[in-house]
Amino acid sequence: MESYPPLPLSSPVPVAPPLLNWAGNYRYSTTQLAQADSVEEVQEIVRTTDQLKVLGSRHCFNGIADSTQQLLSLGATEQAIYLDTDAHTVTVPASITYGRLAPTLHSQGFALHNLASLPHISVVGACATATHGSGIQHGNLATAVRAMEFVLASGEVRVLSPETDGDEFLGAVVHVGALGVVTKLTLAMEPTFQLRQDVYENLPLTQVCEHFAAIQASAYSVSLFTDWQDESITQVWLKQRLVPGVPLQPAPSEFFGAQRATQDLHPLAGLSPVNCTEQMGVPGPWHDRLPHFRLGFTPSSGQELQSEYFVPLRHAQEAIRAVACLHEHLRPCLQVSEMRTVAADALWLSPCYQQDSLAIHFTWKPDWAAVSRVLPLLERELSPFGVRPHWGKLFTLSATQLQSQYEKLPAFQALMAQYDPKGKFRNAFINTYLARPL
Repeated sequence: MESYPPLPLSSPVPVAPPLLNWAGNYRYSTTQLAQADSVEEVQEIVRTTDQLKVLGSRHCFNGIADSTQQLLSLGATEQAIYLDTDAHTVTVPASITYGRLAPTLHSQGFALHNLASLPHISVVGACATATHGSGIQHGNLATAVRAMEFVLASGEVRVLSPETDGDEFLGAVVHVGALGVVTKLTLAMEPTFQLRQDVYENLPLTQVCEHFAAIQASAYSVSLFTDWQDESITQVWLKQRLVPGVPLQPAPSEFFGAQRATQDLHPLAGLSPVNCTEQMGVPGPWHDRLPHFRLGFTPSSGQELQSEYFVPLRHAQEAIRAVACLHEHLRPCLQVSEMRTVAADALWLSPCYQQDSLAIHFTWKPDWAAVSRVLPLLERELSPFGVRPHWGKLFTLSATQLQSQYEKLPAFQALMAQYDPKGKFRNAFINTYLARPL
């Protein structure tokens, strides 16, 4: 039997690198990351684990998906996409991103009703947190869900649909990871369509407040970018749906006092527009125009923190003026802000539950110390309007304030008790903002 000299006492013990989110601002509390290659493996991991959370594209900026014990990746599970052309639905695996799904649908002659600003995010994670696109006639991405398959804490596979489960389905769609591990989603489709994208510069803020409804109704999707510093909207992005057979017309040179851009632009001054979807009125398929950023390029700035707040659309002008008053506080830590509108829905934990909403998004510099001082000021100014934060982004609202804005929270808590009676899918975030004590 061969013998080997002992390792020197100074030899380092290998340590797993920390797991970080997409932006690098959040370090998960464990490096234990399991990967499931099938639904059966998901069931086995769930049955044999006391506490776990699922990691998707890691695009949340807070601890909503964190675990101190076990994280689970579904990146290697079934990759097939199932089209039901008669029902106009598509069933997708938990691992899929919009960037992979959308071109596939388009190639088969179909589309989704909306997309977020970047295609890099996972479908399941976006729907779980009620992430959204833009357009006053369009609900958030979760409103496309027509059925969901997930693994309960017991390991049982459950399928929910509005036809068989009614209100329970409406409660489960925006589940923020608190009910189980979603393994498949079925989404509504529609025939594919084309869009053009035109950008306008320097829209006076007075025009926004006086003509807000008309501005938001002017295109299929409307985004207003500003740094809140000079009483103007820096850029207006209009994504106009084209009507088949109707000739393409030149875009007007002026839009409520804003001037049409003469070159492609990035929402952040000084960054290359090569990262952005094509502008200048060039027609293109829906999935190449609805997002702001191209797949395969760095979305937004890449070095950032994010927050987003929703207020009822009826308070839009007041909320805009309230934020504008904080321009001096915003200046040191803000990169850019975006305003969009989202249609009301019936999903219990959606920030747009039963109210058309204005979403005010903030892309911050990666300086949490500075941002954490500004967020309470923003939340104080927006609180008279019943503000609701995006579940997966940074906020400092108290649990009491947040819970007061969700009338269906007690019903959701009952779902949690039913599906996960021992709190297997709970974590600090869920316990703080959503759960009753066990």
